[in-house]
Amino acid sequence: MAAGTASAQMPEDMEHYLDRVRIEYGLPALAAAVVKDGVVVAAAAIGTRVDGQVLPVTLDDRFHIGSNTKSMTATLAGMLVDEGKLDWQSRVGDVLGDDPAMSRSLADATLEQLLSHSSGIPSDTEEMLDLYFSDAVFDDNLVQQRINALAAWQHNELVIPTPSPFQYANFGYLIAGMMIEKVSSVAWETLMHERIFGPLGMESAGLGPQSTYGLIDAAVGHRIADDGSVTAMLWGPAADVPPVMGPAGNAHMSILDYAKWASWNAGQARRGPQLVSPTTLEHIQAALVQTPTRDNPPPGTPSTGGYGLGWGSVVFDWADTPLLTHNGSNSMNLARIVVDTENDIAVVVTTNFPGANANAAAGKVMEDLYLQYSN
Repeated sequence: MAAGTASAQMPEDMEHYLDRVRIEYGLPALAAAVVKDGVVVAAAAIGTRVDGQVLPVTLDDRFHIGSNTKSMTATLAGMLVDEGKLDWQSRVGDVLGDDPAMSRSLADATLEQLLSHSSGIPSDTEEMLDLYFSDAVFDDNLVQQRINALAAWQHNELVIPTPSPFQYANFGYLIAGMMIEKVSSVAWETLMHERIFGPLGMESAGLGPQSTYGLIDAAVGHRIADDGSVTAMLWGPAADVPPVMGPAGNAHMSILDYAKWASWNAGQARRGPQLVSPTTLEHIQAALVQTPTRDNPPPGTPSTGGYGLGWGSVVFDWADTPLLTHNGSNSMNLARIVVDTENDIAVVVTTNFPGANANAAAGKVMEDLYLQYSN
């Protein structure tokens, strides 16, 4: 396990603090944990699994982390780089086959470009959304669905913008997941369980909607309609992104299991298990491109700073050094993470609500807890 849990009690003041923030920002549930030097030093979960109902969450409740799954996909790629099955400069065409129907620019895109959102693949377009929500979900397994999606989109030429090449591209992660599957001969979903969740002891972790089908046994996500009405998305296909998008972001887990992931990254692979070599993890975490500044980015996407492979690198005005960070949202939940590798401390925050208020609340908690425990 990457983080000890012996001290992961639920301090009363931590609960009260989170509840004040939860109420102030109108959230059903809010959870957070701080891990320092490999040990959880504070953790709490407060609120309800379903908005308007009395179904208290616990530290064991699963929360969806959305695009924060991307760093896990990048780590799977890093494992295969360490094993010599992939290279960061591996071309899409070389790994997946130079299909004559594939545009030359897409065939030439590298694994590193896909994982750093710098390949020229754009953010989700209407064409991509149609592929994510394809009827193939009823006919094919997920590996084949990803193959189908790429086959339908691969004719598009990539255009890398300037001066920054960064374009937040879920579809790029779908293709990176395919490259991982191709060289390993194992589905991305299976690799996540066998090579991330299992070794780190993340027993609550899974993929897709966080509650068990037919049960309300987790902090379920919520959808906000244009008129402001709120609907709890309990389970089923509408409770998460289409499964074909898994490599881009459909993991869920308890706040304590999320802290294990955060701690392993904060420790820079110095603590076991050694999923990848320290050198490979350093490359995954290093800022490779600079992201253009956006005033109001969608929750779950970075607003500024550098970007590595599934990690942002941001200079916050409340920290002395750039920190690893990422936001994640499937439009029904929201998660934020900040990792300080210099001081081996990390903070994770999750809520079962989407939108600007959820993003602001999680940001406040992230800042407050980092400042409290980093000194």
